[in-house]
Amino acid sequence: MSAIKKIKPLGFPWETSDPFLFCAYHEDQYPKGNGQLGPDASLEGRNIGQDFTPKDGWRMYHGTKIPGFPAHPHRGFETVTIVQKGLVDHSDSLGAAGRFGNGDVQWMTAGKGVQHSEMFPLLNTKEENPFLLFQIWLNLPRSKKMVTPHFKMLWNEEIPKINVIDEHKNNTEITLIAGSLNNKTAPEPAPESWAADPQNEVAIWTIKMAPNAIYTFPKASSGLNRSLYFFKGKEIIAEEYTIPVHHEIILESDQEITIKNTASEGHLLMLQGKPINEPVVKHGPFVMNSQIEIREAIQEYQQTEFGGWPWSGYDHVHSPSKGRFALYPDGTEINK
Repeated sequence: MSAIKKIKPLGFPWETSDPFLFCAYHEDQYPKGNGQLGPDASLEGRNIGQDFTPKDGWRMYHGTKIPGFPAHPHRGFETVTIVQKGLVDHSDSLGAAGRFGNGDVQWMTAGKGVQHSEMFPLLNTKEENPFLLFQIWLNLPRSKKMVTPHFKMLWNEEIPKINVIDEHKNNTEITLIAGSLNNKTAPEPAPESWAADPQNEVAIWTIKMAPNAIYTFPKASSGLNRSLYFFKGKEIIAEEYTIPVHHEIILESDQEITIKNTASEGHLLMLQGKPINEPVVKHGPFVMNSQIEIREAIQEYQQTEFGGWPWSGYDHVHSPSKGRFALYPDGTEINK
């Protein structure tokens, strides 16, 4: 029986399956910084405030001086933000903040409602500031839609990395952001997450394959949604298929799948989980179970702004001298 159900090209954002909502993939080759955390380059010709065109290999997104996403609301789901390169400055309506990146992951449960900003400070003023980020939207079940907002950090130093050497001595490195493999388990997700119950078999792995490496993904339970996203490299071979980069491979969850990389280093993301199997109604940053709940979310945000905005600007960033850190709503601060 074939493990591959379907192969399809990646769009923007990447399509995902229940319990995931979508995955945004951002890779930008930012120039050196200007000393004020923005790019040392002209912004002429860019649609500032709505810049999604990769002119010169980078984008400002919704930022006007610093790239990123100024304050915006969320309700009813979670964001799992994986920053492989570069840094993100987080600020939110709970008074929490942080700077994370270069392998760190932020897991944020929006729950009943939160505003946050995600800016991309360009700290390096002498060299370029390469940037690579995934943001995965993970749904919450009806019973958890209105939980208290929460965020936690999965620091790079604490995330398990598993190296598997094949018979030709080529290495595959798997980073466990959620789930388990080879007797290692990822850090605990946010407490109200669908991923917090092991029976839901949520797995979020990033995979780096050396040229010509071969790796067999173990099977999981049946009835899960499971996909591999091949986002960097040239080609991989699976079963009888030669699959070019920028493709999603939708898999049978209860079958092993062997992936053979070709001559370039290959990078993949795996998303897996038991479906929630509830109605999904989305309106921008709100994900609920009915149109009535969406209208209620919009109305409540208009009235309360989910606690307002305690920072000096909607594109708030932290001091250039600040290292990686997390400031939690109770005042606890962790510095890395």
